[in-house]
Amino acid sequence: METLWFCLVAVMIAMYVVLDGFDIGAGIIHNFAARTDQERRKVLASIGPVWDGNEVWLLAGGGTLYFAFPKLYASSFAGFYLPLIIVLWLLILRALAIEFRSHIQSDLWRPFWDVVFGGASLLLAVFFGAALGNVVRGVSLDARGDFFLPLWTNFRVGAEVGILDWYTILVGVLAAATLTLHGSLWVAFKTDGELQQRAHRWARWAWPVTAALTILVTIATFAIQPQVPGNFSRYPWGAIFPALALAGLIGVRLWLRIETERKAFLASCLFIIGMLTSAAFGLYPYVLPATTGAEFGLTIYNTAAADYGLRVGLAWWIPGMVLVTGYFIFTYKRFAGKVRLDQMGHY
Repeated sequence: METLWFCLVAVMIAMYVVLDGFDIGAGIIHNFAARTDQERRKVLASIGPVWDGNEVWLLAGGGTLYFAFPKLYASSFAGFYLPLIIVLWLLILRALAIEFRSHIQSDLWRPFWDVVFGGASLLLAVFFGAALGNVVRGVSLDARGDFFLPLWTNFRVGAEVGILDWYTILVGVLAAATLTLHGSLWVAFKTDGELQQRAHRWARWAWPVTAALTILVTIATFAIQPQVPGNFSRYPWGAIFPALALAGLIGVRLWLRIETERKAFLASCLFIIGMLTSAAFGLYPYVLPATTGAEFGLTIYNTAAADYGLRVGLAWWIPGMVLVTGYFIFTYKRFAGKVRLDQMGHY
């Protein structure tokens, strides 16, 4: 049951990054690809019907983590208190920017919220990436499973680490590049005309940056976290996960070249899923490694809830996910197609 819930949580986190990732990526290019107020309204309208629903996966993933691995939830939320508060404020600022931007007709009001939206989106991508970097690298856990990290120490990977070091910053930059690519492909898929062409250009720029950073992060990960190369060596079948990421990255390049937006965007989804599942496979059975010694690391076995609770939870989780999946299928079908001016509402 512990392994099953580990897989389910990993899938839910991957779903959040895929879905809310294009929202964040659209925000990153919002002030650059879109040059007029009408074009910026189109960018917002492309995510308007779905952005808040996409964030449900973050809440669901956090709730599932709390239920299935309560000790991990307690330890990580205490140790990562500062970055979690920063992420919370960035999520709030993005929501405020989307909802408030068009409430007042003013030459100062709209540009202000455009800057807030773009800046919060970029910082959110970086902090989410740095968070993943912290999980992969490990933290300074003690014998009780407690830790607290400052924002930074000496920017080196070692026993006394901070939230930001050279590795977590590198993963954060990769996350920003990946979501920029992902969001650009979404905007190109949902719009037309000059805005679509600029979104294509942003995607073409982001692709080589993402590819280069993926190689660097992969090399760095294998160097600093021995659990990752150990798992891939013991279980060769796990190569399917990085193969998915590679196929997705190549697919983006091929379909972007011929401007087949839907397939390029789906390939980007595959790349993100492949990268995140590769990280999860590489860390298993750890959910939070320790830089202070492997014996202090948090695993699926020493953090999971009781077996009976996991089984009962699964019985409730399945129908809940069926309802959520049905809701998302209906929503995305309902708002399928290109953004049209007469559908833009208050955006």
